[in-house]
Amino acid sequence: MRVAVILPCHNEAASIRTTVEAFRAALPDAAVYVFDNASTDDTAVRAASAGAIVRSEPAKGKANAVRRAFADVEADVYVMADGDDTYDASAAPALVARLARERLDMVVGARAHVAAAAYRPGHVFGNRAFSALFRGLFGATFTDILSGYRVLSRRFVKSFPLSAGGFEIELEMAAHAALLRLPAVEVETAYRARDDGGASKLRTFRDGAAIFRRMLRFLRLHRPRLVYGALSGLSLTVAALLFAPILAEFLSTGLVPRFPTLIVAVAIGLASVIFFVVGIILDAQAQYFAETKRLVYLGIPGPDAGEAPE
Repeated sequence: MRVAVILPCHNEAASIRTTVEAFRAALPDAAVYVFDNASTDDTAVRAASAGAIVRSEPAKGKANAVRRAFADVEADVYVMADGDDTYDASAAPALVARLARERLDMVVGARAHVAAAAYRPGHVFGNRAFSALFRGLFGATFTDILSGYRVLSRRFVKSFPLSAGGFEIELEMAAHAALLRLPAVEVETAYRARDDGGASKLRTFRDGAAIFRRMLRFLRLHRPRLVYGALSGLSLTVAALLFAPILAEFLSTGLVPRFPTLIVAVAIGLASVIFFVVGIILDAQAQYFAETKRLVYLGIPGPDAGEAPE
């Protein structure tokens, strides 16, 4: 069974050697790839000196590095982690073994904080909020949808239509698994602060807003009946509130003195009907695309059960 470790990195010279060495020690038979994402320091040199296979991705953004890695690297199992030495490399063999043994497509290393400095309070709150929202909207069970520590099957990687540009990649992975109902589990793993004392590259508000927008986009594309059904219901409620006093006055006096309000109520009512119809049409289209992606996934050979490690 071919295992590849994927480490997307941007300016991680202070920690990349330790990270590479840790994963090489944990998975001695695996190929360790460092995808240098437009670094301006010695990340690539230090990664190579530690024994990693270094590839370059000049387009900035973690998702661009991961997209390149998933396209270029051929393996049966992919271990993805950040190059900042915050994830527990020693947990990788157990994660890989579980993926192979249970024939899963994704094992997520849910972060357990071993130090308060590892995870800023704003990030903790944001992750919990996004995870809860994701569970409610997509019916998934993930508690840490933004973890960067994942073990993935070949079928997952080669059927994953990654379109994000930054830290939204983990959200896309969770959505891919949830929408196609792929077998996936979470395993609690240690998460610690950076050795160099550096801060996370995740910008709480800017990246949080990007993740929220991406989630809304997923919802619109993959749950259009819910989105447009809600818009239809809201429009119908507003139209009814505007129309009710007009109807009451007409029934009591036989007159309709507020024609502008009546016109607005009718227009909003028509918008409600349009939203409802659009939701039905887009829902059928979303179902077709989901079935197409499922067929692509099924067309990729699955793991041989005999290859599962002891």
